[in-house]
Amino acid sequence: MATASGNHFEWQLFNGQQWGSILNDFVIEVHYCQAGAKGITIHLNKGPVYIDFDDMTVTGPLANGYSIRRNTLLSHNQKEVIGWYYKDNYRWCEYGSQGSGGMSSSITSDFIEQQYNINPRGSVQFTVGNMTYKVDFSAMTQTNLSTYMLRKVRRRPKFKEVVTDNSITQNSLPVVASPSANPTNYSSQTIWEFMGDEGIWTEYQKPGCSLDSAEIERLYQLNPQCQVSFTVRRFSYTLYFSGMYQVNNKYGTKRSVRRIPSGQQTNSTLSQVRWQFMDMDGQWTDYIKGGTRGCCSVSSQDIEAEYQQDSTGMMRFRAGRFSYELDFSDMSQTNLSTNTRRSVRRL
Repeated sequence: MATASGNHFEWQLFNGQQWGSILNDFVIEVHYCQAGAKGITIHLNKGPVYIDFDDMTVTGPLANGYSIRRNTLLSHNQKEVIGWYYKDNYRWCEYGSQGSGGMSSSITSDFIEQQYNINPRGSVQFTVGNMTYKVDFSAMTQTNLSTYMLRKVRRRPKFKEVVTDNSITQNSLPVVASPSANPTNYSSQTIWEFMGDEGIWTEYQKPGCSLDSAEIERLYQLNPQCQVSFTVRRFSYTLYFSGMYQVNNKYGTKRSVRRIPSGQQTNSTLSQVRWQFMDMDGQWTDYIKGGTRGCCSVSSQDIEAEYQQDSTGMMRFRAGRFSYELDFSDMSQTNLSTNTRRSVRRL
């Protein structure tokens, strides 16, 4: 998979309404692949804007509402060659090469990249001589654990360096798919959701998110092992189909993702089970998603799906302005603001 220009990368700009490709984006790519490049100024029809490579942001007098992203388009058995660099007293040095002091670190870019892919919010330690250092992926810094000297760290691809590995399996971290590639109509009944801040499953929906369930499902059908780049307001994220989670590209925050196929939504077991709570009038009341009584965020089917995964666990949901916790082990729900507890039953 590649762009019309034959490149495996594509830089896109969001103008507040839609994403569009950037002409001659190889110029941006050349600068981006240089470890010492903080960013680049490009000239649009309205005037110049500055792209910050570290924060992946767009700034300038005319850049209000603009966002930037870089899509990577590769076959399932291909991957970019990634370089990891630290800033010494004079220049940016790649890990594994000699720094200004003439000494080399005990780890290479490949090793750091492997650790990063395992946990983008984690860290890795290594030695140089008799000193031990720690690279923090969230802060993108290196710390000398003896002197506590802090240095900047950068992760950048190497220009047009792509390797093919026929041993890559479906469990390997795959590549980023372009949301604009190969449009195909897929069932809108398939729902994609992420775990929100309050433990509530939330569907991907436009216009807040740059992708919706239908578009995510289309990309999933193209390659169930790929990664997808998307944005929510000013933040950019990567959705990993293989691990069913998403990562905030700036902060490394990781959230679970789930896919509810159209077949599962009509599954007889889920559709026949009813979940009810004891309301304030002493009546058993069904959980109705989006119902008139408080706009509940879950239905009986949603609760049953969670119950099937862990019959002794808990789940959270909203109704009106309140958040609740449903405890399957003692069949109760608790209002997290008032601590009011009500009985729950499964029919």
